[in-house]
Amino acid sequence: MDTHSQLEPAPRRFSVVSWPGLAAVLLALSAFVLFGLGTTFPEVRAFGYMPMIASVIIAWMTDRVLARDLSVIAGCLGLISSISVEADISWANIARMGLVLSTVVIGPWLITRYWFHDRTIVFPLRRGQRWSRLEWAWLAFVIVVAWLILPQYFMRTGVYLNWPPVTHWDEIIRLFFGVNAVGIWDELFFICTVFALLRKHFQFWTANIITSVIFVSFLWELGYRSIGPLLTIPFALVQAFIFTRTKSLPYTVTVHLLFDALVFLTIVHAHHPEALPIFFGI
Repeated sequence: MDTHSQLEPAPRRFSVVSWPGLAAVLLALSAFVLFGLGTTFPEVRAFGYMPMIASVIIAWMTDRVLARDLSVIAGCLGLISSISVEADISWANIARMGLVLSTVVIGPWLITRYWFHDRTIVFPLRRGQRWSRLEWAWLAFVIVVAWLILPQYFMRTGVYLNWPPVTHWDEIIRLFFGVNAVGIWDELFFICTVFALLRKHFQFWTANIITSVIFVSFLWELGYRSIGPLLTIPFALVQAFIFTRTKSLPYTVTVHLLFDALVFLTIVHAHHPEALPIFFGI
């Protein structure tokens, strides 16, 4: 075992009604302003860095281990905010987003593992264990619910217009790749990184709700607007629960990708209903 790890004090679990809790809430508020409110009202976007800075300052004044972890999350959010994450499938944007989003997954893992000597960020594979009947049943449930709800949401609210009207095969392939790549990244960053770091310091539901605010704020800028949070908040909360319960990244990602597969089909159908007539009652 690493000698540094043996000397590192075990992190404390804080109440949300505390200075550390305030620091975490301010970080979520920062994401809400940067990615949520700032998308609708660009003039307020810059104000999102104020609660981020306050969050880090309060954290460093209260607990060193918490401060390190919140600083990592804050740094990632700051880096993500340097680009637009609105749906854009141009090759230039794919490359730009790919570089930034990869950095905020690899960077925290390297920093916490080799600088902090901490193994909080892990990507569990649960090798050798078959999925249970309940887990398979949940996958089927996700497909049915997504098939019923997503077309109604995307088409009745018009949010599908936040995604480009793909007309050529190469655009459809890029859209498919983009939707699925971001779906995988969501789990690697929001669950394996943000939620895991917060869970080290707070109770499950506190960490889950704070992570969900950050996640849903990101999805708002991505394009899930209008009543989107009514769908994405429960999805975010359930994903963290599934990950904690199954301890399986592949299963958690599978759930997400099945949902995103219906997102992709819905977007294509919304733009070209005659080419993909698989949804009814719209």
